[in-house]
Amino acid sequence: MRFLLGDPDSPVTLAREIEEGVPITLGMRIAVTVGELRKLGSVPGLEARYETGHVNFSVFRFDDDMIATPILARRVGHDSPMFHLRRQQSDGLFDRFMEHVEELWGRGRNIWERGAADHAEA
Repeated sequence: MRFLLGDPDSPVTLAREIEEGVPITLGMRIAVTVGELRKLGSVPGLEARYETGHVNFSVFRFDDDMIATPILARRVGHDSPMFHLRRQQSDGLFDRFMEHVEELWGRGRNIWERGAADHAEA
């Protein structure tokens, strides 16, 4: 199971917080998520990374099904549209979204690295 989160130290995350303008900031939501992941301890196969350049998209993938939420301007995730995608062909919409996710995953850094984990406890 993989979790890709916005980097709380990234200027992109700060800009998104300003755009959303909500009391429970993106950085706070990221810290809560990391805290919950920490509770899972060393569950086999659990990976988590921070990505610095993109915080406008949520994806939940289950085999050939995907829930994708493009986060709209001045909206938080639960106020944005959600799409249920099912992989039915090669190079279709499902695969395009997965390529995007894999690109972001490849750029990410392990949240448990020194410094990243310290920030999550703040």
